[in-house]
Amino acid sequence: MKGIPKDFRSIDTLLTIMAALRDPDGGCPWDLQQSFRTISPYTLEEAYEVADAIERGDLDDLKEELGDLLLQVVFHARMAEEQGSFAFDDVVEGISSKMVRRHPHVFADGPSDTPEGVATTWDEIKQAERDAKGRTSSGLLDDVPAVLPALIQAVKLQKRAAKVGFDWPNAAPVLDKIQEEIAELSVEVAADDPDKIEEEFGDLLFVLSNYARHLKVDPDAALRRANQKFRSRFSMMEESAGSRDINLADLSLTELEELWVQAKTNEKKI
Repeated sequence: MKGIPKDFRSIDTLLTIMAALRDPDGGCPWDLQQSFRTISPYTLEEAYEVADAIERGDLDDLKEELGDLLLQVVFHARMAEEQGSFAFDDVVEGISSKMVRRHPHVFADGPSDTPEGVATTWDEIKQAERDAKGRTSSGLLDDVPAVLPALIQAVKLQKRAAKVGFDWPNAAPVLDKIQEEIAELSVEVAADDPDKIEEEFGDLLFVLSNYARHLKVDPDAALRRANQKFRSRFSMMEESAGSRDINLADLSLTELEELWVQAKTNEKKI
């Protein structure tokens, strides 16, 4: 390959490949057309594919998906370098210095603390960095990105509010709140008001995510796990029906339920 280093294990090779793809003279037309905004969805997608490989326990796939995610970092850094803003080396320098700075218990004379204490120190250093840059916000929740997936965003908002004491003392009253939200949703369902139904359903999801936080459960990971379980059981239903030359769409709800129970039973045997 013309102009490409032979050492494919070197980050410099990947940087050279990206530079070639973005070269106006002979580069890739698709890559040249991209911008930060157009590449952003791919960056999010690759991050989720990394999470999916982890969830499936597929380390070979994880290796590949981490490479795809790294490519996204290199792509963004290359576009920034073309604009004279920063380069990949600046990204590496920034995160390296941040990791050293925010782990004084490892790289300096800071006390070795509990995970909770480390998290507190991290937040304090992060706030000091923000103050040093003159990044003052009008509210505690202002820098929680609105583009985060809804469940992840909900937990972050709740954690921020908890820092000033706006939180339930334990999980028990949150469970009571869930029952209250279910009752409120039922009222709106009976009234058949789509806008109110959506609002109350959102309230219920928000409180459920708060309950997950108190139980130290990642609600997004828990839902992904439930999705995978549903996918697996439904595939078993399809295989079972297919082995008898039956189309699932031709079965009654009772018959489908029987296949579902059978799939659950078979799943436990695996």
